[in-house]
Amino acid sequence: MNHLSNSNDFNNIIKKDLWLVDFSATWCGPCRMLEPNLEEFAKNNNVLQVDIDKFGELTESFGIMSVPTLILFNNGELVKQTVGYKSLEDLEKFVK
Repeated sequence: MNHLSNSNDFNNIIKKDLWLVDFSATWCGPCRMLEPNLEEFAKNNNVLQVDIDKFGELTESFGIMSVPTLILFNNGELVKQTVGYKSLEDLEKFVK
């Protein structure tokens, strides 16, 4: 799983291929529960984790109000999004 380290890199990262972006926070219980599923999912898929506390401007630009919020991007275009804990099976269904 990739972790966003610089907000300027965000668009460069998601502009190619299919990316699942996880907007989360260290203090968020459901985010911590979701992390092992995302780690497993990231073995075969592109996953980018964005800490909402470090990247508030980016978070606001997508209207994130709750965490975890998962957004699917295809070649830089927002495809769909969902909020809340997801099982590994749910993640796979969401991306299909």
